Amino acid sequence: MKITDIEIKTLVLPFPAPIRIAFAVIEGATGVFVRIKTDEGIFGIGEASPFGPVTGETVESTVAALELFRPMLIGRDPTDLEGIHADMDRLLAYNGSAKCAVDIALYDIIGKAAGLPLYKVLGGANPTVENDNTIHIDTPAEMQRLAKQYVAQGYRILKIKTGIDPETDIEAVRLIREAVGPAIRLRIDANQGYDLCTAVRVLNAMKDLGVEAAEQPLPYWDVEGMARLRSRVPGIRIMADESVHDPHDAMRVIRAGAADVINIKLMKCGGIYPALKINAAAEAAGVTCMVGCMADSKIAIAAGLALVAAQRNIADADLDGFLHKKDPEMGMKGGFTYEGGTFTLTDKPGLGIDFDFDAI
Repeated sequence: MKITDIEIKTLVLPFPAPIRIAFAVIEGATGVFVRIKTDEGIFGIGEASPFGPVTGETVESTVAALELFRPMLIGRDPTDLEGIHADMDRLLAYNGSAKCAVDIALYDIIGKAAGLPLYKVLGGANPTVENDNTIHIDTPAEMQRLAKQYVAQGYRILKIKTGIDPETDIEAVRLIREAVGPAIRLRIDANQGYDLCTAVRVLNAMKDLGVEAAEQPLPYWDVEGMARLRSRVPGIRIMADESVHDPHDAMRVIRAGAADVINIKLMKCGGIYPALKINAAAEAAGVTCMVGCMADSKIAIAAGLALVAAQRNIADADLDGFLHKKDPEMGMKGGFTYEGGTFTLTDKPGLGIDFDFDAI
Protein backbone atom coordinates (compact mmCIF):
# COMPACT_ATOMS: atom_id res chain seq x y z
CA MET A 1 0.00 0.00 0.00
CA LYS A 2 1.33 3.41 -0.99
CA ILE A 3 0.27 7.00 -0.26
CA THR A 4 -1.02 8.68 -3.41
CA ASP A 5 -2.16 12.08 -2.15
CA ILE A 6 -2.63 14.31 0.89
CA GLU A 7 -5.43 16.87 0.90
CA ILE A 8 -5.45 19.81 3.30
CA LYS A 9 -8.45 21.88 4.38
CA THR A 10 -9.29 24.28 7.20
CA LEU A 11 -12.48 24.46 9.20
CA VAL A 12 -13.63 27.07 11.72
CA LEU A 13 -14.63 25.52 15.05
CA PRO A 14 -16.71 28.21 16.78
CA PHE A 15 -17.17 28.50 20.55
CA PRO A 16 -20.47 29.60 22.08
CA ALA A 17 -18.55 32.16 24.18
CA PRO A 18 -14.89 33.11 24.77
CA ILE A 19 -12.88 30.79 27.02
CA ARG A 20 -10.50 32.29 29.57
CA ILE A 21 -7.32 30.66 30.84
CA ALA A 22 -4.37 32.14 32.70
CA PHE A 23 -2.47 33.43 29.67
CA ALA A 24 -5.16 33.89 27.01
CA VAL A 25 -8.77 34.52 26.14
CA ILE A 26 -9.72 32.12 23.35
CA GLU A 27 -12.61 33.28 21.21
CA GLY A 28 -12.61 30.43 18.72
CA ALA A 29 -10.41 28.02 16.83
CA THR A 30 -9.66 26.91 13.32
CA GLY A 31 -8.68 23.30 12.73
CA VAL A 32 -6.52 22.05 9.86
CA PHE A 33 -7.68 18.70 8.52
CA VAL A 34 -5.98 16.25 6.20
CA ARG A 35 -7.09 13.28 4.16
CA ILE A 36 -4.33 10.90 3.15
CA LYS A 37 -5.26 8.65 0.22
CA THR A 38 -3.68 5.33 -0.76
CA ASP A 39 -3.52 3.22 -3.90
CA GLU A 40 -5.76 0.60 -2.26
CA GLY A 41 -8.65 3.01 -1.84
CA ILE A 42 -8.18 3.30 1.91
CA PHE A 43 -7.87 6.83 3.27
CA GLY A 44 -7.15 8.31 6.67
CA ILE A 45 -8.39 11.50 8.31
CA GLY A 46 -6.18 13.60 10.57
CA GLU A 47 -6.39 16.88 12.45
CA ALA A 48 -4.09 19.69 13.52
CA SER A 49 -5.19 22.11 16.23
CA PRO A 50 -2.49 24.83 16.21
CA PHE A 51 -2.31 27.11 19.26
CA GLY A 52 0.45 29.70 19.05
CA PRO A 53 1.04 30.26 22.79
CA VAL A 54 1.78 26.54 23.26
CA THR A 55 2.77 24.94 19.95
CA GLY A 56 4.16 28.08 18.30
CA GLU A 57 2.01 27.47 15.23
CA THR A 58 -0.65 29.37 13.32
CA VAL A 59 -3.19 27.99 10.89
CA GLU A 60 -1.13 29.41 8.04
CA SER A 61 2.15 27.92 9.26
CA THR A 62 0.47 24.55 9.82
CA VAL A 63 -0.85 24.47 6.28
CA ALA A 64 2.60 25.46 5.00
CA ALA A 65 4.21 22.65 7.02
CA LEU A 66 1.79 20.10 5.61
CA GLU A 67 2.50 21.34 2.08
CA LEU A 68 6.20 20.88 2.83
CA PHE A 69 5.56 17.28 3.95
CA ARG A 70 3.48 16.41 0.88
CA PRO A 71 6.29 15.48 -1.58
CA MET A 72 7.97 13.35 1.10
CA LEU A 73 4.72 11.48 1.81
CA ILE A 74 3.73 10.62 -1.76
CA GLY A 75 4.72 7.06 -2.58
CA ARG A 76 5.47 6.12 1.05
CA ASP A 77 4.12 3.09 2.86
CA PRO A 78 1.62 4.55 5.39
CA THR A 79 2.66 1.95 7.97
CA ASP A 80 6.22 3.35 8.02
CA LEU A 81 5.54 5.47 11.09
CA GLU A 82 9.14 5.59 12.30
CA GLY A 83 10.46 6.62 8.90
CA ILE A 84 7.80 9.21 8.20
CA HIS A 85 8.19 10.82 11.62
CA ALA A 86 11.98 10.87 11.17
CA ASP A 87 11.58 12.61 7.82
CA MET A 88 9.06 15.13 9.15
CA ASP A 89 11.50 15.96 11.95
CA ARG A 90 14.33 16.24 9.42
CA LEU A 91 12.33 18.63 7.27
CA LEU A 92 10.98 20.81 10.09
CA ALA A 93 11.65 21.15 13.80
CA TYR A 94 8.76 21.42 16.27
CA ASN A 95 5.40 22.05 14.47
CA GLY A 96 3.73 19.36 16.57
CA SER A 97 0.16 19.83 15.40
CA ALA A 98 1.09 19.62 11.70
CA LYS A 99 2.93 16.36 12.35
CA CYS A 100 0.02 15.18 14.48
CA ALA A 101 -2.42 15.59 11.57
CA VAL A 102 -0.28 13.27 9.44
CA ASP A 103 0.23 10.82 12.32
CA ILE A 104 -3.49 10.47 13.11
CA ALA A 105 -4.35 9.96 9.44
CA LEU A 106 -1.69 7.22 9.15
CA TYR A 107 -3.06 5.43 12.21
CA ASP A 108 -6.57 5.72 10.76
CA ILE A 109 -5.32 4.01 7.59
CA ILE A 110 -3.55 1.28 9.58
CA GLY A 111 -6.70 0.54 11.58
CA LYS A 112 -8.89 0.44 8.48
CA ALA A 113 -6.44 -1.82 6.64
CA ALA A 114 -6.34 -4.20 9.62
CA GLY A 115 -10.09 -4.04 10.20
CA LEU A 116 -9.47 -3.00 13.80
CA PRO A 117 -10.45 0.04 15.88
CA LEU A 118 -7.52 2.23 16.79
CA TYR A 119 -7.53 1.32 20.47
CA LYS A 120 -6.98 -2.34 19.49
CA VAL A 121 -4.26 -1.38 16.99
CA LEU A 122 -2.51 0.27 19.95
CA GLY A 123 -2.84 -2.88 22.08
CA GLY A 124 -5.94 -2.12 24.13
CA ALA A 125 -8.95 -4.31 24.90
CA ASN A 126 -11.28 -2.10 26.95
CA PRO A 127 -12.96 0.67 24.92
CA THR A 128 -14.16 2.65 27.96
CA VAL A 129 -12.41 5.77 29.28
CA GLU A 130 -13.33 7.97 32.25
CA ASN A 131 -13.01 11.58 31.09
CA ASP A 132 -13.11 14.88 32.95
CA ASN A 133 -14.77 18.17 32.12
CA THR A 134 -13.15 21.59 32.42
CA ILE A 135 -14.38 24.68 34.23
CA HIS A 136 -12.73 27.73 32.69
CA ILE A 137 -11.92 30.93 34.58
CA ASP A 138 -14.97 33.00 35.47
CA THR A 139 -16.45 34.40 38.66
CA PRO A 140 -16.31 31.88 41.51
CA ALA A 141 -20.12 31.76 41.58
CA GLU A 142 -20.32 30.93 37.85
CA MET A 143 -17.61 28.31 38.20
CA GLN A 144 -19.57 26.76 41.06
CA ARG A 145 -22.72 26.72 38.90
CA LEU A 146 -20.90 24.92 36.09
CA ALA A 147 -19.46 22.40 38.54
CA LYS A 148 -22.94 21.51 39.75
CA GLN A 149 -24.13 21.26 36.13
CA TYR A 150 -21.31 18.91 35.09
CA VAL A 151 -21.78 16.68 38.12
CA ALA A 152 -25.51 16.48 37.40
CA GLN A 153 -24.57 15.37 33.86
CA GLY A 154 -22.53 12.50 35.31
CA TYR A 155 -18.94 13.81 35.41
CA ARG A 156 -16.98 12.57 38.41
CA ILE A 157 -13.74 14.43 37.65
CA LEU A 158 -13.54 18.21 37.27
CA LYS A 159 -10.58 20.22 36.03
CA ILE A 160 -10.62 23.82 37.29
CA LYS A 161 -8.72 26.52 35.41
CA THR A 162 -6.83 28.93 37.69
CA GLY A 163 -3.72 31.08 37.57
CA ILE A 164 -4.83 34.72 37.34
CA ASP A 165 -5.69 35.72 40.93
CA PRO A 166 -4.65 33.36 43.76
CA GLU A 167 -7.32 34.44 46.25
CA THR A 168 -10.09 34.14 43.65
CA ASP A 169 -8.72 30.73 42.66
CA ILE A 170 -8.92 29.46 46.24
CA GLU A 171 -12.44 30.86 46.63
CA ALA A 172 -13.59 29.22 43.39
CA VAL A 173 -12.26 25.84 44.46
CA ARG A 174 -13.83 26.25 47.92
CA LEU A 175 -17.25 26.98 46.41
CA ILE A 176 -16.95 24.09 43.97
CA ARG A 177 -16.02 21.62 46.69
CA GLU A 178 -18.90 22.93 48.81
CA ALA A 179 -21.30 22.36 45.92
CA VAL A 180 -20.16 18.92 44.68
CA GLY A 181 -19.27 17.20 47.94
CA PRO A 182 -16.25 15.08 48.83
CA ALA A 183 -16.62 12.26 46.28
CA ILE A 184 -15.94 14.31 43.14
CA ARG A 185 -12.29 14.39 42.09
CA LEU A 186 -10.89 17.90 41.62
CA ARG A 187 -7.71 19.01 39.91
CA ILE A 188 -6.56 22.48 38.93
CA ASP A 189 -4.69 23.80 35.90
CA ALA A 190 -2.87 27.09 36.44
CA ASN A 191 -1.47 27.25 32.88
CA GLN A 192 1.88 28.60 34.15
CA GLY A 193 0.15 31.35 36.13
CA TYR A 194 1.99 31.17 39.47
CA ASP A 195 5.52 31.75 40.71
CA LEU A 196 6.99 29.28 43.18
CA CYS A 197 6.07 31.11 46.38
CA THR A 198 2.51 31.71 45.23
CA ALA A 199 2.11 28.13 44.09
CA VAL A 200 3.25 26.76 47.46
CA ARG A 201 0.73 28.93 49.29
CA VAL A 202 -2.16 28.28 46.92
CA LEU A 203 -1.65 24.53 46.64
CA ASN A 204 -1.33 24.05 50.39
CA ALA A 205 -4.66 25.88 50.79
CA MET A 206 -6.24 23.78 48.04
CA LYS A 207 -4.92 20.55 49.53
CA ASP A 208 -7.28 21.12 52.45
CA LEU A 209 -10.11 21.35 49.89
CA GLY A 210 -9.30 17.94 48.45
CA VAL A 211 -7.57 19.02 45.25
CA GLU A 212 -5.66 15.95 44.07
CA ALA A 213 -3.47 17.40 41.31
CA ALA A 214 -2.10 20.70 40.00
CA GLU A 215 -1.26 21.03 36.33
CA GLN A 216 1.59 23.29 35.18
CA PRO A 217 1.50 25.76 38.09
CA LEU A 218 4.85 27.34 37.06
CA PRO A 219 6.22 28.67 33.75
CA TYR A 220 7.08 25.95 31.25
CA TRP A 221 10.82 26.64 31.50
CA ASP A 222 11.01 26.39 35.30
CA VAL A 223 11.54 22.64 35.60
CA GLU A 224 13.74 23.09 38.68
CA GLY A 225 11.00 25.18 40.31
CA MET A 226 8.47 22.41 39.61
CA ALA A 227 10.76 19.96 41.40
CA ARG A 228 11.02 22.26 44.42
CA LEU A 229 7.27 22.80 44.42
CA ARG A 230 6.65 19.06 44.33
CA SER A 231 8.71 18.62 47.50
CA ARG A 232 6.85 21.43 49.31
CA VAL A 233 3.26 20.34 48.68
CA PRO A 234 3.16 16.61 49.46
CA GLY A 235 -0.26 15.16 48.83
CA ILE A 236 -0.92 17.02 45.56
CA ARG A 237 0.33 15.46 42.34
CA ILE A 238 2.27 17.91 40.18
CA MET A 239 1.43 17.57 36.48
CA ALA A 240 3.72 18.83 33.71
CA ASP A 241 1.96 20.08 30.59
CA GLU A 242 3.58 22.97 28.71
CA SER A 243 6.97 21.81 30.03
CA VAL A 244 6.74 18.61 27.97
CA HIS A 245 6.41 18.64 24.20
CA ASP A 246 8.46 15.64 23.14
CA PRO A 247 10.22 12.60 24.64
CA HIS A 248 13.37 14.65 25.30
CA ASP A 249 11.36 17.13 27.40
CA ALA A 250 9.78 14.21 29.23
CA MET A 251 13.19 12.82 30.17
CA ARG A 252 14.32 16.26 31.37
CA VAL A 253 11.29 16.54 33.66
CA ILE A 254 11.65 12.96 34.89
CA ARG A 255 15.35 13.36 35.71
CA ALA A 256 14.63 16.56 37.63
CA GLY A 257 11.92 14.88 39.69
CA ALA A 258 9.62 17.69 38.57
CA ALA A 259 6.35 15.84 38.03
CA ASP A 260 4.19 13.00 39.26
CA VAL A 261 2.18 13.07 36.02
CA ILE A 262 2.98 14.12 32.45
CA ASN A 263 0.18 15.55 30.33
CA ILE A 264 0.68 14.21 26.81
CA LYS A 265 -1.02 16.27 24.13
CA LEU A 266 -0.91 14.90 20.61
CA MET A 267 -0.66 18.45 19.24
CA LYS A 268 2.44 19.18 21.30
CA CYS A 269 4.36 15.99 20.65
CA GLY A 270 3.41 15.31 17.01
CA GLY A 271 0.87 12.52 17.35
CA ILE A 272 0.37 9.03 18.73
CA TYR A 273 3.74 7.59 17.71
CA PRO A 274 5.85 10.04 19.77
CA ALA A 275 3.20 9.99 22.52
CA LEU A 276 3.88 6.29 23.00
CA LYS A 277 7.57 7.10 23.50
CA ILE A 278 6.75 9.71 26.15
CA ASN A 279 4.51 7.25 27.97
CA ALA A 280 7.15 4.50 27.83
CA ALA A 281 9.78 6.78 29.36
CA ALA A 282 7.36 7.92 32.06
CA GLU A 283 6.25 4.38 32.88
CA ALA A 284 9.84 3.22 33.26
CA ALA A 285 10.40 6.05 35.76
CA GLY A 286 7.23 5.39 37.77
CA VAL A 287 5.51 8.52 36.45
CA THR A 288 1.95 8.23 35.17
CA CYS A 289 0.51 10.11 32.20
CA MET A 290 -2.64 11.91 31.19
CA VAL A 291 -3.75 12.62 27.64
CA GLY A 292 -5.05 16.16 27.18
CA CYS A 293 -6.14 18.23 24.22
CA MET A 294 -6.18 21.67 22.65
CA ALA A 295 -9.31 23.01 20.91
CA ASP A 296 -9.61 19.65 19.15
CA SER A 297 -12.58 18.33 17.26
CA LYS A 298 -13.84 14.76 17.60
CA ILE A 299 -11.16 13.47 15.21
CA ALA A 300 -8.19 14.23 17.47
CA ILE A 301 -10.28 13.48 20.55
CA ALA A 302 -11.02 9.97 19.23
CA ALA A 303 -7.30 9.42 18.66
CA GLY A 304 -6.51 10.59 22.20
CA LEU A 305 -9.19 8.38 23.73
CA ALA A 306 -7.83 5.37 21.85
CA LEU A 307 -4.38 6.05 23.30
CA VAL A 308 -5.76 6.26 26.84
CA ALA A 309 -7.78 3.08 26.37
CA ALA A 310 -4.72 1.18 25.16
CA GLN A 311 -2.09 2.20 27.74
CA ARG A 312 -2.34 1.20 31.39
CA ASN A 313 0.14 3.89 32.48
CA ILE A 314 -2.09 6.63 31.03
CA ALA A 315 -4.29 6.92 34.08
CA ASP A 316 -6.17 10.14 33.30
CA ALA A 317 -8.03 11.66 30.36
CA ASP A 318 -8.62 15.37 29.80
CA LEU A 319 -10.24 15.07 26.38
CA ASP A 320 -13.21 17.40 26.62
CA GLY A 321 -12.15 20.10 24.13
CA PHE A 322 -14.84 19.24 21.60
CA LEU A 323 -17.56 19.60 24.24
CA HIS A 324 -16.86 23.32 24.54
CA LYS A 325 -17.57 24.01 20.87
CA LYS A 326 -20.79 25.61 19.67
CA ASP A 327 -21.49 22.31 17.89
CA PRO A 328 -19.54 19.44 19.50
CA GLU A 329 -20.30 17.00 16.67
CA MET A 330 -19.35 19.29 13.74
CA GLY A 331 -20.69 16.67 11.31
CA MET A 332 -18.24 14.06 12.64
CA LYS A 333 -20.37 11.02 13.33
CA GLY A 334 -19.14 8.06 15.34
CA GLY A 335 -15.75 7.55 16.91
CA PHE A 336 -17.13 7.23 20.40
CA THR A 337 -20.23 7.73 22.51
CA TYR A 338 -20.38 9.38 25.90
CA GLU A 339 -22.70 9.51 28.87
CA GLY A 340 -21.48 11.95 31.46
CA GLY A 341 -17.81 11.25 31.99
CA THR A 342 -17.90 7.70 30.60
CA PHE A 343 -16.66 7.63 27.00
CA THR A 344 -16.89 4.44 24.95
CA LEU A 345 -14.95 4.00 21.72
CA THR A 346 -16.56 2.43 18.66
CA ASP A 347 -15.40 -0.91 17.28
CA LYS A 348 -15.40 0.41 13.71
CA PRO A 349 -11.97 0.23 12.05
CA GLY A 350 -9.52 3.08 12.51
CA LEU A 351 -10.88 6.18 14.20
CA GLY A 352 -14.40 4.98 13.42
CA ILE A 353 -15.48 8.49 12.41
CA ASP A 354 -17.71 9.16 9.43
CA PHE A 355 -16.67 12.61 8.19
CA ASP A 356 -17.50 14.17 4.83
CA PHE A 357 -14.12 15.71 4.04
CA ASP A 358 -15.36 16.96 0.66
CA ALA A 359 -18.01 19.06 2.39
CA ILE A 360 -15.46 21.27 4.16
